[in-house]
Amino acid sequence: MLVVGRPTPRVEGELKVTGKAQYSADLKLPNILWGRCLRSPISYGRIKSIDISKALQVPGVKAVITGKDVPGLRIGRCIYDTPVVADGVVRFIGEKVAAVAAETKSAAEQALDLIEVEYDELEPLLDPLEAVKPSAPILHPDLLSYRGLPVPVEKLSNVFSYLKWGKGNLEAGFKQADLIVENTYTTQVTHQSYLEPHACVAKTDPSGGADIWSCSKTPFAVRTQLSNCIGLAKEKLIFHPMHIGGDFGGKGGFMDVPVAYFLSLKSGQPVKMLMDYTEELTAGNPRHASIIKIKTGVKKNGAIVAHHLDFIFDSGAYGSMKPAGYLIGASTCAGPYKIANCLIEERMVYTNKIPCGHMRAPGDPQGFFANESQFDMVARKLGMDPAQFKRKNMLRDGDETPIGLHISHIRGVEALDKAIQLSGYKKSQPKNVGRGLAFSEWSPSGGEGNVFVTIGADGAVKVSSPVVDQGAGVLTVIVEVVGEELKVPADEIELVQTDSTTVPSDGGVGGSRATRVYGNASYEAGTKAREELLTVAAAKLGVNPRELELAAHCVVHKKSKHKMSFAEIVKAKGAPIHVLGYYKSTQKSHDASVSAQIAEVHVDPETGQVTLRNMVSAHSTGKVINPLMHQGQVEGGVVMGLGFALTEEVLFDGGKITTTNFGEFKIPNITDIPPLKTAVMENVPAGPGPYNSLAIGEVANVPTAAAVANAVADACGVRITDLPVTSEKVYRVLKARSA
Repeated sequence: MLVVGRPTPRVEGELKVTGKAQYSADLKLPNILWGRCLRSPISYGRIKSIDISKALQVPGVKAVITGKDVPGLRIGRCIYDTPVVADGVVRFIGEKVAAVAAETKSAAEQALDLIEVEYDELEPLLDPLEAVKPSAPILHPDLLSYRGLPVPVEKLSNVFSYLKWGKGNLEAGFKQADLIVENTYTTQVTHQSYLEPHACVAKTDPSGGADIWSCSKTPFAVRTQLSNCIGLAKEKLIFHPMHIGGDFGGKGGFMDVPVAYFLSLKSGQPVKMLMDYTEELTAGNPRHASIIKIKTGVKKNGAIVAHHLDFIFDSGAYGSMKPAGYLIGASTCAGPYKIANCLIEERMVYTNKIPCGHMRAPGDPQGFFANESQFDMVARKLGMDPAQFKRKNMLRDGDETPIGLHISHIRGVEALDKAIQLSGYKKSQPKNVGRGLAFSEWSPSGGEGNVFVTIGADGAVKVSSPVVDQGAGVLTVIVEVVGEELKVPADEIELVQTDSTTVPSDGGVGGSRATRVYGNASYEAGTKAREELLTVAAAKLGVNPRELELAAHCVVHKKSKHKMSFAEIVKAKGAPIHVLGYYKSTQKSHDASVSAQIAEVHVDPETGQVTLRNMVSAHSTGKVINPLMHQGQVEGGVVMGLGFALTEEVLFDGGKITTTNFGEFKIPNITDIPPLKTAVMENVPAGPGPYNSLAIGEVANVPTAAAVANAVADACGVRITDLPVTSEKVYRVLKARSA
C-alpha cells in the first residue's frame, strides 16, 4: 500500500472548511475579558506620566496595567530587549504603553481613550545608516546587559549584532580579478499578510501559573520566553494547541501573550487579546528592510574570484522577534556558486521604527535579490549570458560553499536546464519583452520533535504530537509517514494534538524543517510500532518476524497467508502498543534544495508599467511526501515572491506607517499572477527528511524578486536595485535616460 507520494488532502481540512477548527480568537471561557493595548503615538520619547484613573471608572473594566506594574521585565525569542509594556521609554509608534481588560471590547477601547499620557518627545533615529554612526544617540543604553545577545557586543552602539562568514583572502582575490563590479541594493519592509491576526488567551491562577492558548507555531519556545520573563517555572505554564490561520514566519513569537498574562493575573479572570489588522501592519513583526553593498571580482572567463556582501538590516526598535537574534539567511546569500574568496558581513541595527521579525526565508529574499541581480549585471558586463555565467560557477556535489561549508548533494545545473527548457529562455523575444533568471538554494536547520503512535484494543491507529500546524501541512505529513510504515491509509489514522504537559520540550515548526523533524520522528514511531506488531504476531504464530509483512490493519505470513489483525495482536500482547518517535538535530543539512526561476515581463516604455507574461519555477528536490501540498508550497512561494518584487511595501511618513490596511498594502491578487509553469525533479539519493526528502517551504519565494528585476533590465535596459520594482521607478529611470 502506497501512502507517501500520493496527493493526500489535509487531515484537518474538513474541520477548517466546516468551521469546526478552533482558533485562539474563537476560544470561549467563563468570565472571559477582552484585552486591548494603548499604543504610543510618537516614535521616541520618555513617558513623563500616565493617568489611568478615568479608565478604571469605565463600567466593565477589570484591570489596567502600565510599565509600573511590570517594571524591568523584558521578553524575547533570543534577545530579551522588549518590555512587556513600555517601561519609561517608548521607541516606536505603536509600542504598548498601557493595556486594559474589560467585559466587552467596546468598554476596553473606551477605557483606552481615557488614559492620559504625557511624553517628553525625543528626536528619533529613523535611518539605519545614521544609526550605525559612532555619533548617533544610543537607543538602548542597557544593551550590554541584555540577555540572549547572539554574539558578544564589545562596544555600546545601535549595532546589537554583528556577524561575518567567509573563506579565503578577499583582498588577494580582488587583486586577481579582471573585472570588479560594485553596487548597492535596498529592500523594503513588508508584512507576512496571514489571514488570522495575532490572538491569544491567558487564564492565570493565584499561584501565577497559567493556561495559555495562542497562535504561536512554537508554543514550547514561547513558554520558555514567558517563564524567563516573569521568573516562574515553565512547568506552571500550560500551552494548549490551537489551529493557526497562516504564518509565513510571523507567528513564532510571544506578541501579546505576556500582556494577556498580566491582565489575567491582575483581574483574576481569563483574558483574550486579538490584534486588528491596523495593529498588525503598524505593530506586528514584519520583514526587515535592508541595505546590501556587494563587490564582486571575476576573471575574463567568468570565474568568481572574490565576492563581498555587506548587509545592514533595520531591526526597528527591538531585536526580540528573531529566534537567533539575527537573520541566518544572510550567511547563505552568496548563492549556490563556487567562489574562491568570500566575505559576508551582517549588522543588525536599532532604529525608532516597527520591530521586525521573521518572514518566509528570513534574510534570504533580501540577500538573493541583491546577489542574483549582481551576478546578472556581472555576466552582462563580461559579455556572457547570465545562464552561462551561473552554470560555469554552479556548485556540484562535494564542493565547498562560499563560506567554507561542505555541500553533499545539490542539483543546480539540472534545475537550470529544466527552467530554460520550460521558459523558452533562448528563443527570440518581442520588443520590450525581457527574461530574467535567478537561483536559490536551501538547506534546512535541525530541530526537536515528538510523535506518539498508539494502537488500541480495537486495532485503530492513533497518532499524537504537541506540534501545531501553521498551515503548511505538518499534521498530514505525520499521519502519512506513520501510515506508510504501518500500511494504513492516512484517512484511517486518528490524529490528536497534545498540550505542553505531554513532553519536556518540543521545537515547533519553521525554517522549512517540519518534514525533516516531525517526518523523522514519525518514521521512528511508525517503525517502532511496526516492529512491535511483527514481534508479537511472530510469537503468536510461531514464525520468524522476517516472514511477516503488514497489509490493511493486519500482519500476514507471506507463505501461509495466515493473518492477525492489529486488534488480535494487541489482545495477544495484553496491552495497547504505545511508542514514541523522537528526533533531535542541531545540525544544518548538507543537502540542498534548489530553485531556478525565470520571469518573462513586458515593460511599457511610455509608462514604465511592468506586466508579467510568464513565470517558470524549476525545483531539484528529494522525495516528495505529498505532491498536492508540495505544489501548493511552490505556487504560494512564487506568488509571495511576486508581491515582494512588485507591489508590497510598508510605507512610512517619518516613523509613522501609512499603509494601515490591505487597500494600501497591496498583496498580489488573481489578476497579478501570470501563467506559471513548474517542474519538480525528485533526486532521492540524499536528503535529511524521511525517505530522503528535502525542504520546499521557503526555497520557492527566494529567487522571484531577482528574476523579475533581471527580466525588467533585459526588457528595457533599466536596472532597479531597490525593491519593489514599481512602474513609477521604471518610468523615472527611463525618462531620465531619454533626457
